[in-house]
Amino acid sequence: MIAEAPPPAVSAALTETRVQVSSSFRGARIVLYGAVFDPARRPTDVVVIVRGPEQPVRIARRVRTAGLWVNGRPVVFEGAPGFYMAASTRPLEEIARFRVLRRLGAGLDHLPIRAPAEQRVETRYGVRDVVVSRLGSDYLLWRQAVVRLKQQTGLYAESGRGVRFVDRGLFRAEIALPAQAPTGQYMADILLFQNGEPVSTRSRTLNVEKVGIERTLYVLAHERPWLYGLASMLLALAAGWGASFVFRRD
Repeated sequence: MIAEAPPPAVSAALTETRVQVSSSFRGARIVLYGAVFDPARRPTDVVVIVRGPEQPVRIARRVRTAGLWVNGRPVVFEGAPGFYMAASTRPLEEIARFRVLRRLGAGLDHLPIRAPAEQRVETRYGVRDVVVSRLGSDYLLWRQAVVRLKQQTGLYAESGRGVRFVDRGLFRAEIALPAQAPTGQYMADILLFQNGEPVSTRSRTLNVEKVGIERTLYVLAHERPWLYGLASMLLALAAGWGASFVFRRD
């Protein structure tokens, strides 16, 4: 009796698991390296997806009113990660089908971004309720605008060649955090694909946190907002008094 080969597996680690953000922070590059274990040596692809903490995105469209260009009614999108990177050994559409990528949220086109305040439920044909968006046919354009704005600041990225095999079964990928990267816990998911389906996954965490005076102010503002507000008011009064004292005339 021939023993069956063990199932394929993937393992990975980050060169850094903690990024400290101070006033001099200009971004960081973190290397993710890993290995594929498959005695059968079947064709495989590796996909790395890094997500940061969710942050609502508020955008508005410029409209012309009485000859002037002004911001229209804003739309708030929720579910958008503050940072998102998808890297793979090949373009995602060559690795898996649409339904698989959508289920995994793999790729910028498959992020679960939504605008719940714009949604309503309608009863159609008298037999079922359908969720529709007030944005109508423009919904896709609004969603693309969210992704485009994030890409311009370096917070969203997708690379179809961002994962490279450096040796038999060994691979690496780089995570580029911009200076505007939000603080919090990031999740890096490493997926091993064979025949268009994920067969093994691993997850690693990355913490981006403020240090020094920035962290003190951040904690004070979020945990004791009344004290932070009082201190800000006293500082503003002191600055105003100091300026008036220096520039006063005899």
